[in-house]
Amino acid sequence: MDKPSQDPSSNADTPDFAVREIPGTEQLLRQAVVENAEAVVVKVGTRVLTRPDGTLDIQRVQRLSSQLCRIADSGRHTIMVSSGAVGAGVAKLKLPGRPKSLGPLQAVAAIGQTDLIRAYEQSFATHGRHAAQVLLTRNDLRRRSGYLHVRNALLGIHDLGAIAIVNENDSVAVAELRTTFGDNDRLAAHVAGLLESALLIILSDIEGLYDGHPDEPDSHPIGLIRRLDDDVLGLASDNTNTVSKGGMRSKLKAAQIAVSHGHPTIIGPGRQDDVLDQIMAGNPVGTLFMPKEKTIRGRRRWIGVAASVIGEISIDAGAARALSERGSSLLAIGITGVKGNFPRGSVVRVVGPDGRTVGRGLSNYRSSEITKIKGHNSDQIGDLLGHRPYECVIHRDNLVVDVVED
Repeated sequence: MDKPSQDPSSNADTPDFAVREIPGTEQLLRQAVVENAEAVVVKVGTRVLTRPDGTLDIQRVQRLSSQLCRIADSGRHTIMVSSGAVGAGVAKLKLPGRPKSLGPLQAVAAIGQTDLIRAYEQSFATHGRHAAQVLLTRNDLRRRSGYLHVRNALLGIHDLGAIAIVNENDSVAVAELRTTFGDNDRLAAHVAGLLESALLIILSDIEGLYDGHPDEPDSHPIGLIRRLDDDVLGLASDNTNTVSKGGMRSKLKAAQIAVSHGHPTIIGPGRQDDVLDQIMAGNPVGTLFMPKEKTIRGRRRWIGVAASVIGEISIDAGAARALSERGSSLLAIGITGVKGNFPRGSVVRVVGPDGRTVGRGLSNYRSSEITKIKGHNSDQIGDLLGHRPYECVIHRDNLVVDVVED
């Protein structure tokens, strides 16, 4: 049973990240978030979609499908990121639990995926809509062209009146090759990042984020988070079971990615029968995470989160301050080292003297050229290389600072 919401005004020890609000402010924010949402991405996990015996809960799928169709009927681009393929496969094959090794796990996912998509298709059909299966790996978003192709496919599905059911392509994604998103929470955040003015809703098996362990009697759900920082991440207490992966920490990391895109995020109770209807009515359900005021868009969004990073540039403290505080371009004189062998136009990580990531950007020079010009003034580049096509190594228009490391 869900615990009653805590009255923020009654707790003098409310932590910094959950600043007490003027009464009514949270609901006004929620209503504004819903009103401004042109797209809604809903993620639902295995533990919400399956019964205690591990079989797919068809009634739960039907209830969620009805609500998704109502969201779509409002004209919003509606996408479901759905876990459950492995769980459905485990139940279908009557296995004792989730396979441990990669090959059997991929096979079980492929077998279970058919049941999962059929359940959505049958449920949507009663509302005059179709389900469109979209299976992704991380590689699909790493290249700019692939990123745009996926975005265009999702837009095309919406234009045809269907609802995309997105899942990680577990049958081919391999963690060792870094082709996985890690879990569907983060996949949902990346899908939301493909769209403009999106609201991300992550449905969990608990009410939302608590200020302590959810099982503790003194713990209470938090309604609003304005700043998702390390203190908030510290509240997560993960646990896993035999058919699912990802806990509250993964949901918070996904929310962190989404808010960096400018997308508000709600972590809410997936087993509440009318949860999506209540959220879309602007009612206080789950935990709302508000985005930063300044967000990144277009190509810089891809650079900051989705692009494959294939090299690293080290910079001195002065260059780090210039990038972070003044929004400057990266000049050769501030570079102290280069790692990796990469061509011009690659996305590289920029790290400060303390080893922390300052940002990511598109390099105007190949790694061998940067090695020659590092520490030199821009007007010396021509003498060192025999040409100077660019004054800066990374232009500020192709640079993203304060990135969320995924």
